[in-house]
Amino acid sequence: MPALAAPAVPEAPAAQPEPAPASPASASASTLCVSSARLFGHATEIHIDHHGAIYRLKHTSSGKLILTK
Repeated sequence: MPALAAPAVPEAPAAQPEPAPASPASASASTLCVSSARLFGHATEIHIDHHGAIYRLKHTSSGKLILTK
């Protein structure tokens, strides 16, 4: 008697990394916490488009963040 083949199972989509959880003191359903290392990658500056206005977020050599319009 021939062996029955198992039904094909679709592959699950690749898991997306989850952002770091917010600290308990600031956690809420509308808060997203993203590490600056993940946000910047190897860059020292990123541009953020907020309703058509471009903001620059810089990571300084002293480890500070500066947001300018």
